[in-house]
Amino acid sequence: MSSPALRRVVRRETHSPRTTAMFVAVILLIAALVFVGIELVLSLAAQPALLVAPSAAAGWLVGLPTQPVGLIVAGSAVLAVLGLIFVWLAITPGRLSKRVLDAGDRAVVVDNGVIASALAQHVSDETGIARDRVVVGVGHRSVDVTVRPGAGIPLDEADVRRLTDAAIDRYRLIGATRTRVRVERPAPEEDDL
Repeated sequence: MSSPALRRVVRRETHSPRTTAMFVAVILLIAALVFVGIELVLSLAAQPALLVAPSAAAGWLVGLPTQPVGLIVAGSAVLAVLGLIFVWLAITPGRLSKRVLDAGDRAVVVDNGVIASALAQHVSDETGIARDRVVVGVGHRSVDVTVRPGAGIPLDEADVRRLTDAAIDRYRLIGATRTRVRVERPAPEEDDL
């Protein structure tokens, strides 16, 4: 992936825009402004306020320094947390559940579910364990393999890890991948079923 255009395309395919967060923020801001506008119009028309009259709200803001300190601190903490959430959403990129495979000068973007399914099928084929007893989850930097062999079926965790790591190496995923393997033995009650 040497060209800048190709890098931009890969980034666009693997990262999500913050459209939803921005949409929610804009809708909340518009709703607040519409509410303030309605209250102002009702006040100018000498009608009763829907929630709070603008003069009462302004009086509350002016009298805020005389309120109990706990109330001011609690309100400030809520506003600070909301502000931090919006800053975090603005700075951090969203991630889609996709990985990039090393294909030389081409970009191959694959959904994590496809990689998980291929790994589960590979482990099932190589170990002889039924496919429905192999569960694989693929994240941005990790692969989690859980195998549930039946009673009396010998299966070594190191063998499953070796099979999984070999398959991941063959897929040539870009970026470090941590593999976690678990072999879960059935409970004695399940053997009787």
